[in-house]
Amino acid sequence: MPDSSPNPTQTSQTDSLLTRHRAVMPNWVGLYYDEPIEIVSGKGNRVVDASGKSYLDFFAGILTNMIGYDIAEVREAVERQLATGVVHTSTVYLLRGQVELAEKIARLSGIPDAKVFFTNSGTEANETALLLATYARGSDQVLAMRQSYHGRSFGAVAVTSNRSWKNNSLSPLNVHFLHGADKHLAQFRGMSDADYIAACVDDLRHVLATAVSKDVAALIAEPIQGVGGFTMAPDGLFAAYKEVLDEEGILLISDEVQTGWGRTGSAFFGIHNHGVTPDMMTFAKGLGNGFAVGGVVARGDLMDGPHAAGVATFGGNPISMAAANATLDYVLDHDLQANAARTGEIIIGGLREAATRLPVVGDVRGKGLMFAVELVDPAGGAPAPALAVRFMEETKRLGLLVGKGGLYGNALRMAPPLTLTEDEAREGLGILVTALETINDEAR
Repeated sequence: MPDSSPNPTQTSQTDSLLTRHRAVMPNWVGLYYDEPIEIVSGKGNRVVDASGKSYLDFFAGILTNMIGYDIAEVREAVERQLATGVVHTSTVYLLRGQVELAEKIARLSGIPDAKVFFTNSGTEANETALLLATYARGSDQVLAMRQSYHGRSFGAVAVTSNRSWKNNSLSPLNVHFLHGADKHLAQFRGMSDADYIAACVDDLRHVLATAVSKDVAALIAEPIQGVGGFTMAPDGLFAAYKEVLDEEGILLISDEVQTGWGRTGSAFFGIHNHGVTPDMMTFAKGLGNGFAVGGVVARGDLMDGPHAAGVATFGGNPISMAAANATLDYVLDHDLQANAARTGEIIIGGLREAATRLPVVGDVRGKGLMFAVELVDPAGGAPAPALAVRFMEETKRLGLLVGKGGLYGNALRMAPPLTLTEDEAREGLGILVTALETINDEAR
């Protein structure tokens, strides 16, 4: 495994870049680590920083470098498009790459008579889905999940339920938040999944009977909550919710920005783990393997509904479509969903085994290559965000990049590229367990 000590000259250059960053970038654009790093190269599932240190990447640019770095199939597809001289034409002209990708996504979605609209990001995709739903239903009323995150724009923030990511209470929508990923709360603790689902469905019915007028537009939900620290509803909850929603014609939007393309190992889209097909799905992040792409796949009648003209100037541009087509083909041709199941089992199983002897670990959760470790005070079990920060520094020192999140900032969330090998899974697991042991010893 390549590695080297930091180069003093390069370290000085990084310090200078950090000073320049702080001078011109918003304070709310956070950086990881006491000494932030600049990633300058990558290959496979590893990256190298400006000092020359190599890391196994378990966060993949926030789940975006889905099949790793410097993948020949993606690079060559982009180079072929660049060689034509056409980087952009806009959607007022036919775009072959858009049509080809939309056909694949419509087929994989399982949504009947599906149509696809491409955007530049998950935030924009969720805004589009909310627009379609509120237009179709003639209502500004939307249901969302507690602890959710759907983006940083006005409408997306309105359906976000995490105080750390909400700048104000102003909203273009009338939003009510549901239970479903908060089984840790006292009123649900100790319930079986079946009893918890039943309690959540009762609460949904109560919200519909008391808090809303008629004609609610939609429920938007992440099958696994990303910023929420990979908390998730028990499988089957959204099927139970949909039975209630269908009674009143309320639409179901599944936010697959982080859970799509086989990442959970057990289903190609996260919502399919619940045995339900939604009315719409939003997607982004990993589909372009680093190139900007997002979108909505929805029932044709919903997509065709709005009467006004619409366009996304850069959404679905020829370069991003070349990358996304190549990425999706790679995922399917190499059966990376099955690989996510295999390698995820190695890591999640190993973490759960280690957790039995490490009081600092409050929970290990996940599906496939989407998993999290929650750190707590070993004395009282309270969330321990400071330990999460310390863990980040320790894994960085050991050569592993991970992410952080959760409602209380104490969850380490990880989503390695779907190309992770079994050897790399064991290597990463070893680093994680070593770091946990160190933190556990320090916390005693």
